[in-house]
Amino acid sequence: MPLAEIPLSVWRKHGQTFIFRGQAIRYWTAGQGEPLLLIHGFPTASWDWHYLWQPLAQRYRVIACDMLGFGDSAKPMNHRYSLLEQADLQQALLAHLNVEQSVHLLAHDYGDSVAQELLVRHQEARIDVASCVFFNGGLFPETHRPLLAQKLLLSPLGWMLGRAFTRDALVKNFRQIFGSKNRPTESEMDDFWSLVESNRGPRIMHKLIGYIPERRVQRDRWIGAMQCCDVPLRVIDGEVDPISGAHMVERYRQLIPNPDTVLLPGIGHYPQIEAPVQVLKHYVEFRDRLILAPRQVACS
Repeated sequence: MPLAEIPLSVWRKHGQTFIFRGQAIRYWTAGQGEPLLLIHGFPTASWDWHYLWQPLAQRYRVIACDMLGFGDSAKPMNHRYSLLEQADLQQALLAHLNVEQSVHLLAHDYGDSVAQELLVRHQEARIDVASCVFFNGGLFPETHRPLLAQKLLLSPLGWMLGRAFTRDALVKNFRQIFGSKNRPTESEMDDFWSLVESNRGPRIMHKLIGYIPERRVQRDRWIGAMQCCDVPLRVIDGEVDPISGAHMVERYRQLIPNPDTVLLPGIGHYPQIEAPVQVLKHYVEFRDRLILAPRQVACS
């Protein structure tokens, strides 16, 4: 049975705002219980989680924000965007909401890198992470296969491409990365574009794309945390994603001890949108298992 969507117009009405380093950040929260922090991907926003939002809120206290430079949050032009700062933002949001207990992470794409940084900070006793589940993302720079548009944004002409980025360009890119049977409708593409375009978003896309080289700089630090921390991990991955699909999961199984992975056949880069019922099943199964399984340190 399909999960009910939350129209973007309704989603936006339920958003709240807090100030992070002088910038307005939009965030959402619902439910009660253990805190579950949802971290979205590039180039979209927290509305990506809308199919899962209400089912998860029936079990947990769900929290999400549009990160700096994304969605309906501030998109300052003269700013150096950083994955490390986005991790700072997530911690600031938790502090704003007075979340003091262990937090569970559910991350996608760009958000996977933010979650990796939070895992490092867990090891450093700067945050207490209870578990982490990754959806399709560039966990390993050596397996990440960026789209042509991403490569061009990284080039010296990236600023021109960003300013010229249109809804049609977004549609073209999404057609490449979604499963062939699960592509967004025209109405959904209107909503995705509305989030990208909000606050003149295209003019900073060439700045946001700096996350790709930043991942390479942080690679060993982040993968080391995944190999050695006591946080239960799972990957739920759309198999046919050309960016971070089955080939990324194969690398995960090579590098991560006792790998817990779920591959979704026929699903592309956005499993939470393409196959929310399957994703919810696999996520709840993971969380229910944690109740019976104590944490174990992978290495010292």
